[in-house]
Formats: sequence, structure tokens, C-alpha cells
Amino acid sequence: MSDLRLESPAFEDGGRIPERYGYTEDDVNPPLHVENVPDGTVSLVLIVDDPDAMEPAGKIWDHWLVWDVDPDIGEIPEDWAADDATEGQNDYGEHGYGGPNPPDREHTYRFRLYALDETLSLPTSTDKDDLEDAMMGQVLANARLEGTYAP
Repeated sequence: MSDLRLESPAFEDGGRIPERYGYTEDDVNPPLHVENVPDGTVSLVLIVDDPDAMEPAGKIWDHWLVWDVDPDIGEIPEDWAADDATEGQNDYGEHGYGGPNPPDREHTYRFRLYALDETLSLPTSTDKDDLEDAMMGQVLANARLEGTYAP
């Protein structure tokens, strides 16, 4: 495994995600920096979800699914259009980023990045379970960034 890293200039790992990135605010993705992508990486996958939604929603809430991201991207800008990648459907029933929107209390959001040895070429209707199944055996490295958001 490499030292794949995912960071954001908008918040520290474990820190508070600024309000503007929330679903009921500007609803744009925070900027992300990708570093130390391992040799042999053909594509990247980004999954953003909320495991704290299990109690109020009955499931881990999926906020953003993006795959077939160019491994040389280096930076995912704020409000990224993802034209050269594929975005799946989030649990708001939308394609693309859906920001934090905790219904009850502060939640922790996971930004998980995976380096894969192939592209996935999946349809935009793909959900997280199908995405994770397609990634099986293809992951060269992974990284995680977490942030909190309160209603």
C-alpha cells in the first residue's frame, strides 16, 4: 500500500466542515487535495457518506459517489463539475454531490478515496453497494478524510 492522502484546505481531518458545503446552504463540494497516488493507478473512486445517519435514516447515507476519476487530478476543486468522471446517485435521489444535512445532531462525514488498477465504466444508476462490489480486488490504496457538520 502507498501513502495515498486526501486532504481539504476547507477543514482539517476530524474538524468542522464549513456550513456553505451543506445541502441546505450552497451545496457545493469542498475542495480536496489528492497526494501520493500509487504507481499503476488507472482510476480513482471517491465515496462520501454519513455513518451517523444510521439511527435517524436507518442506513448509512450516501452523499457523493464518483468513479473513473483521472489519477493525475491532484486537486478536486470546490463545486467540481466532474466532467471527466462518472457520478452516481446519492441518497437524495440526485447525481453528484449532496452536502451534509444531519436531521438530529452533529454527524461525522467520511470522504473515502480509492486508487484502482482499472476503470469501472459503470452506469450513472450505480449505487454504493454496486460500486463497492465492482471495486473488489481492484484497490491499490485508500485514504480517508473525516469532517463534522451540525444542523
